[in-house]
Amino acid sequence: MHNVVSVDGFIADENDDVGPLHDWYFNGDTPITEGVEEQFDHSGAGSGFKVSRASAEYVRSMWNAIGTIVMGRKLFDLVDGWEGQPPTGDHVVVVSHRPKPDGWHPEASYHFVESVTAAVDKAQELAGERAIAVNAGEVGGQIFAAGLVDEVAMDVVPVVFGSGKRYFGSLRAQHLLDEPHVIIQGNRVLHLRFKVRH
Repeated sequence: MHNVVSVDGFIADENDDVGPLHDWYFNGDTPITEGVEEQFDHSGAGSGFKVSRASAEYVRSMWNAIGTIVMGRKLFDLVDGWEGQPPTGDHVVVVSHRPKPDGWHPEASYHFVESVTAAVDKAQELAGERAIAVNAGEVGGQIFAAGLVDEVAMDVVPVVFGSGKRYFGSLRAQHLLDEPHVIIQGNRVLHLRFKVRH
């Protein structure tokens, strides 16, 4: 499970605006994807990701390991499914009670399923030996609550939102994580990874 998050645990404000959460993607001098000038930005700006060297090494290694992304329909609609070109991985599984929009990028490996367990099953089938990245938020929180998340990764940005969309969605139960096994300081971002205690 992964997302950029404010220090008070929000992945967007009440209007789904990420505000300064993604500024670190553009405040460095090292491209995340070498040899690619244009990379889709979650805010839709379409300019290239350039981060600190420490962040670039971390994000590259994480992105290279991912085979499938699992996301909710709300995020899919907000970013229009990244126009059929996910930022990483070869496949996307969308948890939704509505099917893929008619005629939407038929060439893209996007699969629409109705439950979080079906999403994880499909993602595992598609990812093979590669990792599955679950976007945080409502769907991510449901997958986490179902015990289907092995690791929590957060890109913590030094901003306080006060309210908004929570990293773990509406999850209210207590869960223990291990000590962070990855702690990397970038420019205006702290990358953390925790194993989940099952």
